[in-house]
Amino acid sequence: MVVQNSPTSQTTPASLPPSVFTLPQTAQLEALFTIIRDKDTSRGDFLFYSDRIIRLLVEEGLNHLPVLPKTVTTPTGSTYEGVGFEGKICGVSILRAGEAMEAGLREVCRSVRIGKILIQRDEETAQAKLFYSKFPADIAQRYVLLLDPMLATGGSAIKAVEVLKEHNVPEERIIFINLIASPEGLKNFCTKFPQTRVITGWIDQGLNEKAYIIPGLGDFGERRYCL
Repeated sequence: MVVQNSPTSQTTPASLPPSVFTLPQTAQLEALFTIIRDKDTSRGDFLFYSDRIIRLLVEEGLNHLPVLPKTVTTPTGSTYEGVGFEGKICGVSILRAGEAMEAGLREVCRSVRIGKILIQRDEETAQAKLFYSKFPADIAQRYVLLLDPMLATGGSAIKAVEVLKEHNVPEERIIFINLIASPEGLKNFCTKFPQTRVITGWIDQGLNEKAYIIPGLGDFGERRYCL
């Protein structure tokens, strides 16, 4: 079950855009985040516990996909009136940190297609710039789970959605999933794309003068991939 605009979370702004959803801010979830935020946490523990959070986020993202009525016959010969997912999905990871979330998606979606997109800051213009993208050929007909662990200023995520829209993916068919978001990044992203849902694990205090998320957890990619 998702908690939207939770009034009890100390890290959540009083008012969130209606397209933003957070995981339930339970003691267990906070304990997991405490572990991965700790600079002294080993790489092995960082991998294990961040993967646990990613799995929760992916499961929550799937809850936002539309379903249709579906009738099946059970082994007892009875009829069960249930539901089935409408349409196909795919994941798109924003490189490189977003690749860390692909395994969590594959664990719950068998044979899911994965696209990739590389966006970096242009040093001359200070703007997010597309360097590489590769998507399933039929991505315009799929629901897209956009994967990136951190939402700071929102520049990379905004550019990624722009690229997806250029490939004819409707804005409302994109679900952006991340572990930690800043209020500034959420405002920037949701102002630009109000129809794209955002699933985040935790909303932090804000950004510092270097545009780092505070308290944050450091560079997710460095902690994930560097020994």
